[in-house]
Amino acid sequence: MRYFLNIYSINQSIFLHYMFFCYDLIMKNLILLILLVTTTSCAIFVDEYQVNQKKVLSYLLSDLPIPDDAGIIREPTVVLGTGKAISARVVLESNFTPAENLIFYGNQTLTTGWALASSKVGREISLIYTKAGRYANIYITPKSSIGSFITGSSGSDIVISVVHPNSIDLQNPYEDLEYDKLPDIP
Repeated sequence: MRYFLNIYSINQSIFLHYMFFCYDLIMKNLILLILLVTTTSCAIFVDEYQVNQKKVLSYLLSDLPIPDDAGIIREPTVVLGTGKAISARVVLESNFTPAENLIFYGNQTLTTGWALASSKVGREISLIYTKAGRYANIYITPKSSIGSFITGSSGSDIVISVVHPNSIDLQNPYEDLEYDKLPDIP
């Protein structure tokens, strides 16, 4: 009987040693895998949309300044038109306060040739600029997200609307459309 207990305890010891070895091997490989994924996947750290969209905006609206820290909000942002007749609605989030963004736009737009046509400054800021027949409305409000409320940040939401009078050439593209001749089912 004593011989059986010694073999049992030896087998149990070998089994536990093997289990710890497997656990250690799995944990090392898991840590290695996590490090490999986080260091080689640049898309985890860089938002490709932000980088590409800023390139597009800096090309199409090169004369309209955008704060360096501003992040572009994907869904409501739209750019229309071709050539020099570009109209756009760009929605941004900035970590700067509305007052800091007011100073930024007050200084930077003048250096790119925009002229201030009208302004309203209060809790919400509206700046209207003109340049070569184009109009730009820059609307700045305090950041209104739950995250900014929790963290106490005082950033800004910025909506920039640029209108070019020639971006819409045909005012009523449906004028010649005969409603009675449309198919019943699309």
